Amino acid sequence: MSRIVAENMLQGGESVQFYDQRVQQAMEMSQASAYSSPTLGQMLKRVGDVRKEVTGDETPVHRILDMSDTQSISSHSLPFVLSFNNLTYSVKVRRKMSFPAILRQPATGVSTGDPVAGENLFSNTKFLLNNISGEARDGEIVAVLGASGSGKSTLIDALANRIAKESLKGTITLNGEPLDSRLLKVISAYVMQDDLLYPMLTVEETLMFAAEFRLPRTLSKSKKKMRVQALIDQLGLRNAAKTIIGDEGHRGVSGGERRRVSIGIDIIHDPIILFLDEPTSGLDSTSAYMVVKVLQRIAQSGSIVIMSIHQPSYRILGLLDRMLFLSRGQTVYSGSPMNLPHFFADFGHPIPDSENRTEFALDLIRELEGSPGGTKSLVEFNKTWENTKRSNENPGTLTPTHGLSLKEAISASISRGKLVSGTTSDIHTSPASMVPTYANPFWIEMVVLSKRSFTNSWRVPELFGIRLGAIVVTGFILATMFWQLDDSPKGVQERLGFFAFAMSTTFYTCADALPVFLQERYIFMRETAYNAYRRSSYCLSHAIVSLPALIFLSFAFAAITFWAVGLVGGFSGFLFYFAIILASFWAGNSFVTFLSGVVPSVMLGYTIVVAILAYFLLFSGFFINRDRIPPYWIWFHYLSLVKYPYEAVLQNEFDDATKCFVKGIQLFDNSPLGNVPNALKEKLLSTMSNTLNVQITSSTCVTTGADILVQQGITDLSKWNCLWITIAWGFFFRVLFYFCLLLGSKNKRR
Repeated sequence: MSRIVAENMLQGGESVQFYDQRVQQAMEMSQASAYSSPTLGQMLKRVGDVRKEVTGDETPVHRILDMSDTQSISSHSLPFVLSFNNLTYSVKVRRKMSFPAILRQPATGVSTGDPVAGENLFSNTKFLLNNISGEARDGEIVAVLGASGSGKSTLIDALANRIAKESLKGTITLNGEPLDSRLLKVISAYVMQDDLLYPMLTVEETLMFAAEFRLPRTLSKSKKKMRVQALIDQLGLRNAAKTIIGDEGHRGVSGGERRRVSIGIDIIHDPIILFLDEPTSGLDSTSAYMVVKVLQRIAQSGSIVIMSIHQPSYRILGLLDRMLFLSRGQTVYSGSPMNLPHFFADFGHPIPDSENRTEFALDLIRELEGSPGGTKSLVEFNKTWENTKRSNENPGTLTPTHGLSLKEAISASISRGKLVSGTTSDIHTSPASMVPTYANPFWIEMVVLSKRSFTNSWRVPELFGIRLGAIVVTGFILATMFWQLDDSPKGVQERLGFFAFAMSTTFYTCADALPVFLQERYIFMRETAYNAYRRSSYCLSHAIVSLPALIFLSFAFAAITFWAVGLVGGFSGFLFYFAIILASFWAGNSFVTFLSGVVPSVMLGYTIVVAILAYFLLFSGFFINRDRIPPYWIWFHYLSLVKYPYEAVLQNEFDDATKCFVKGIQLFDNSPLGNVPNALKEKLLSTMSNTLNVQITSSTCVTTGADILVQQGITDLSKWNCLWITIAWGFFFRVLFYFCLLLGSKNKRR
């Protein structure tokens, strides 16, 4: 049981005496060998072995796993104290300027009031946090309250290292030691206000994938399942375990259950510190109470829980241990909910017995904010009240850790099963080196990410069905439109048109890859912010998951069009045709994926994709030959993704120098003489032969496939080089996508 619960059970000096005994026990544990206490993995193995002996099955009974039942683990949570002092965070706000206001400025350029650093004629400095101080202890729930815009979420972000260090002033320590950014990522978790989950996964699958990411591979699959089952019971999600999360088009779990799942995926590794941004927002009173009740159980297991909350109900108020009221970035009250009536009574505004304490406090704060003096009087009174309370406290309670260092506290927590992320309990190392940056190696992350994406996509078959339908319909239209083209000059022109449209179609149909990452962006940012997996693992798994669909679509399009149109080359020609279509799909999919990492919305992304692909087609060499493109635009010709597959399929079709496409009188087909009688055409050929001293008859080959390639300006690259360049473009855009993930997902305020 947590320290705060124990203190409520004891009175006066007994609570201090109990706490001294608890700290002494914790220090003895931390100085002992790491093997003197079982880890969570060892404890779960004992449970599994006993059950296996009795029933022959290692699967756990679905009940809450009570850590206090294990005698070898300390019955009291270990002391962690998160302290923050003088936190200050400000932003520049552009002034609304008007011409008369500029004229009213003093001629010297100095304002009549006190100057503020960073202010000038065009900008104003707004303090979102102004000298905020406080502390949070293990076993407690600390609630940050205030009206909208008071700085609740900003304070949570500051404590969770979601504000750039150069922008945040003040100190944040854990057990008196500065909190390293790398260490905080592993020992803490942050639950966002929005529920960002994969809609087609069940509750159990969602938590299991989180376990695969956050729990080390040294923990067996059965132990991870046991952890998930215990967490499902702890969160009260047993009845919804097999239900999908759901979205607007698929019915799933309720809002309160979604919120508890969001909490569950972030506490799967049993973190020491848990931050939550308004976890009860949008929930009814019963669901909100159940969420906070879950948070109370998490705190009592030995974690620090800090959350922002807008307006807690009377029942939720009874679950809170500390409250921090903010008003425009300043502290107006900090302490226990029990002291709230005494505080406002001393301030001259006693809380009526019939009113909710927090509602009264928030209403009074809003009333003061609207008054001329603002909440300055309440802020100053809070400082005086805090100093008075501090002077009356026992000096022994001011240092609750009693000399227990951060290394010793983390080591002891690991020994009793906390922080299940492949940690080590070696106290001779630094705190940051006691926890690995990532729980699993690169290849395990990639496998789990791929499996999750396949599972989520497999349950929405209509999306792939629409893509396949679009490809089949397009292929059918092209096959029937260009049915069995002949080798005449008109057949050559029709082949050129078919290839240009077919290659551009493969790129345009890749635009459906745009929403994939845009829908997952914030899930990705949440998971990578606390090192659930590497960004490189996500980038590679994203590419791997897309390949099976691209292969199937490429084969379907190639099989429908190749023989129906009458393309040459036989089976080997078909294989190259299939390969270049697959390479086009790969390059197009990678290009659209890269854009999805840059653009902020789907509509803007579609606009950019359509425009750029139109430019690619324009400069591909179909509408205007390479030799005719102006020199100042030739660079775009080589950047065109359509150029290389277009030239590759032309060479695959026309690379036979012995095959004739224009014979004798066919020379006149694309000229004004095309409609004259054949007899006259033969006389014209005879006249031309006499003039040129070359024998040209009606069966003489005038233009071969090689001549067509020269006419189209396709002489630089072979078809195989075009294939490799198209594939290389795909890899290039995947690398760019990785850098977008690396640079664009810091998720920190500036």
